[in-house]
Amino acid sequence: MTTILVVYHSQGGKNRVMAEAVADGVRSIDDVRAVLKDAFHATLEDLVGCDGLIIGSPEYFGYMSGALKDFFDRTYEAARGNVFRKPYAVFVNAGNDGTGALRNIEKICIGYQFKKVYEPIVTTGEITPETLEACRVMGQTVAAGCNAGIY
Repeated sequence: MTTILVVYHSQGGKNRVMAEAVADGVRSIDDVRAVLKDAFHATLEDLVGCDGLIIGSPEYFGYMSGALKDFFDRTYEAARGNVFRKPYAVFVNAGNDGTGALRNIEKICIGYQFKKVYEPIVTTGEITPETLEACRVMGQTVAAGCNAGIY
């Protein structure tokens, strides 16, 4: 069975709602399971064991959340060489414009040697039905692509 790790952080709840919509999209694809984890609880085993990764973060002070950075810090050394070209996508809910958080997440993903397979979702303010639908489509697309072996 194909596994997609949805790793995110949320203090105010907006990124959790987005992460749940992504996971719902993943689960809509046959023979694919979503592992939905807060960044503080996600492990190296989750990262290495998944077939694809969808990363969600709020933007704090023009940067990703500290929890997500902690996940990357805890897994980087041991994951190197075990996650080459692992497909990934990113969603960000920002208080500003999201570019700082997105830029830094993508730099770290380059360091891991992940493969970006879907354009990021960056939203500001309240979560709209359109945002949630975009998150579901992101989850479906990454899940279907990983399950079909095209990524």
